[in-house]
Amino acid sequence: MKEAAAADPIRLLALRETPLSLDEVHAAVGDAYAGGTALFVGTVRDHDGGRPVTALEYSAHPSAEQELRRVAEKVVADFPVVALAAVHRVGRLQVTDAAVIVAVSCAHRGEAFEACRRLIDDLKHTVPIWKHQHFADGTEEWVASC
Repeated sequence: MKEAAAADPIRLLALRETPLSLDEVHAAVGDAYAGGTALFVGTVRDHDGGRPVTALEYSAHPSAEQELRRVAEKVVADFPVVALAAVHRVGRLQVTDAAVIVAVSCAHRGEAFEACRRLIDDLKHTVPIWKHQHFADGTEEWVASC
């Protein structure tokens, strides 16, 4: 049986002002050793707390990419990750736009699901990204952490 490659399993980490590519993230975690790939896409929904949302703006602290790397490294340390990728948008997004895409591949599907869940949950709770919501009635609201 082939051993997993010794290469860095963190294949793609980024904060971007441009639209995110599901194909790019999926390709980044592709590996012949991986039998399971789990992928999560977070999109801008048209409501929050019963209020219609028209757009979001994401802002990131200058340390956000460093914190994203720390989160990724922890997931790699805690799970048998073959490859990992995470990208998050910043700037103005419209309803249905992809705001975040994370993916993890592992030798087995269960590990991939668990690692992917940890990756998105830790990203949302610890990476300093803030959401500025714009509502249909003209009001706005800032939400700490994405």
